[in-house]
Amino acid sequence: MHLGIFARTFARPTIEDVFDAVRAHGLRCVQFNLSCAGVPSLPDEIAPALITHIREAAQSRDIEIAAVSGTYNMIHPDQEVQQRGLRRLRTLAAACQGLGTAIITLCTGTRDPVDMWQWHPENSSPQSWSDLLRAMEAALRIAEEEQVTLAFEPERANVVSTAAHGHALLAAMQSQRLKVVIDPANLVVPGDERPMSQVLDEAFDLLGEHIVIAHAKDRGADDTFRAAGEGILDFDHYLRLLQASSFPGPLIIHGLAEAQVDTALQFIYDKLQRR
Repeated sequence: MHLGIFARTFARPTIEDVFDAVRAHGLRCVQFNLSCAGVPSLPDEIAPALITHIREAAQSRDIEIAAVSGTYNMIHPDQEVQQRGLRRLRTLAAACQGLGTAIITLCTGTRDPVDMWQWHPENSSPQSWSDLLRAMEAALRIAEEEQVTLAFEPERANVVSTAAHGHALLAAMQSQRLKVVIDPANLVVPGDERPMSQVLDEAFDLLGEHIVIAHAKDRGADDTFRAAGEGILDFDHYLRLLQASSFPGPLIIHGLAEAQVDTALQFIYDKLQRR
């Protein structure tokens, strides 16, 4: 299992500077976001020269682009917003081969019209689920055409808010182009009556074989996200489950400030060495 980081953890003026910062922390793997290149995460178009620039900057530093962010609100209440996101997803998918990656990360969206990470009561409605299935089918057609994999992340604020919902989405789509980003900090709830180990076990029972990227952030007792090692997440059990499932990596740290990177990495390295 190898470690990586969100490239956008490092705010730098150039792509080269971003990748140099990654290497300075001893890492050779990133989950990339086009915002690091000074364009929107999902732009309307991507200049071929920019695609080449990003790939060459990564390759010259021996950095793997494990995945690129294609996150948009798949069930936004405005259909035009949904369709615009889908068009931009196609643009990104067409650029993936040139970037040197084959995985695009997604969220499953929310009915909140402003914030993709804000829960909305209508998220649990049959109509929202139906809209998600339709949106994901369209996204998977693009994935098939461009030979990329879409990896969605179960997240409490989104329609796929639990591992069980994620399993249901995989079952409904029946596509080898659809996989999972696992992030237990999105699934644990402070004060939950169930033991945390049970929550994690369930997630891996339902999703384990479909996981292509794992995230490593934490959740505080106050229900806010924290850097790995600064919250309540049982990392020993999480890493045990990843290893038991023969997950090869990458394990991507995020949800932290640049000043916290070395401490979070050391926390994960220490846990892995004790496995």
